[in-house]
Amino acid sequence: MQSKSTAARAFLRALSCGAVLGALAFSALAAEPGNPRREATPVAVTPEMRGAGIVSSGAPLPPIPPVTGNRKAPVASWGKPLPYPILIADRRNNRLIEIAPDKRIVWEMPSPDLAYYRGNEDVNFSEDGKRLAVSEEDNYDLHIVDYETRAVTWTYGVPDQRGATGRYLNYPDDAHLLSDGKFLTADIRNCRVLIIDPQTNEITTQWGTPGNKAKNCRHDPPKFLGFPNGATPTDNGDILVSEIRESWISRITRAGKVVWSVKAPNVRYPSDAFPTVDGRHVIVADFHKPGRVVIFDPATRKVVWQYDGDRKRPETLLDHPSLARELPDTGDVIVVDDLRHRIIVLDRQTKEIIWQYGVTDTPGHAPGYLFYPDGFDLDVFRDWKAAPGRK
Repeated sequence: MQSKSTAARAFLRALSCGAVLGALAFSALAAEPGNPRREATPVAVTPEMRGAGIVSSGAPLPPIPPVTGNRKAPVASWGKPLPYPILIADRRNNRLIEIAPDKRIVWEMPSPDLAYYRGNEDVNFSEDGKRLAVSEEDNYDLHIVDYETRAVTWTYGVPDQRGATGRYLNYPDDAHLLSDGKFLTADIRNCRVLIIDPQTNEITTQWGTPGNKAKNCRHDPPKFLGFPNGATPTDNGDILVSEIRESWISRITRAGKVVWSVKAPNVRYPSDAFPTVDGRHVIVADFHKPGRVVIFDPATRKVVWQYDGDRKRPETLLDHPSLARELPDTGDVIVVDDLRHRIIVLDRQTKEIIWQYGVTDTPGHAPGYLFYPDGFDLDVFRDWKAAPGRK
């Protein structure tokens, strides 16, 4: 079974060398004028890409509380070690799962059909907390999911088909629903960032230029981007774009103006840069083995905090972490440690692991286990503390 780390190493070597509704929708998409299948290349589905198949934890789920908070006015915090429940894209379990700070499973959505929903690798709530933006790199598509009904309501891209024209994608990473309802993603191997209108399925903004990778996949934003794998909206509407090639991170306005652009310090493979809670600094995971987390000041490129783990304590080391964020209220750092099958919270001062979900180095889908978690978001919208079944 080929791991993403193997794929990532191959990708870096290349750089250095120079359910019924869904099926009907995809059939219709393939027949759309201007979007014939000859514009795409079929992708062979490997056992790794199918992961564990369609699985569930089997845990009883409480009723979903109403939305009473938002990102600017969140529901009551749980405090340390984890202030809010986390919604996880459990990639190789092909499911979304939400874990409360007391480690209850409070919400779960197994894949409705592996033909069009497989390998969810990033997930983020919409501004109102009612919808989820999901990306699937090696299924080559994007989704919007209704949180309450657990239904896929929109898809862009064609499963197992990669391309650069029409509605085809090539390894889309990162997924956000913007405040105006549009969908933001980084289309890595097409070397572009896209903003798509789900109402019309039209690309309203494109940064980067697909085509000749040797010529176009380079750092010169917004016209050219060097394999972008992160596109994160900030509070004022600007977007942080991270590029794998040469570890560039740029802040770009919706109008396409580059506010700043710097190389992330001490980072070999930047993954999904986020602003810190106060917006002054940038936090980014280094998708490497051993991995690290870096918080830096983009104005000076000075590192203000860094986590590398301790080689004398193997349990503290990271293996290809793909996302890190600063937690509100506590200032601690939450990290998804992909290939160790866990999500951890690090104390900001001591750098000790103070919370963990997933059994280190052990994939699974029963309660307490994850299988290659790849993305997460905080549920600041619902008061799960008051939901039945709290420990």
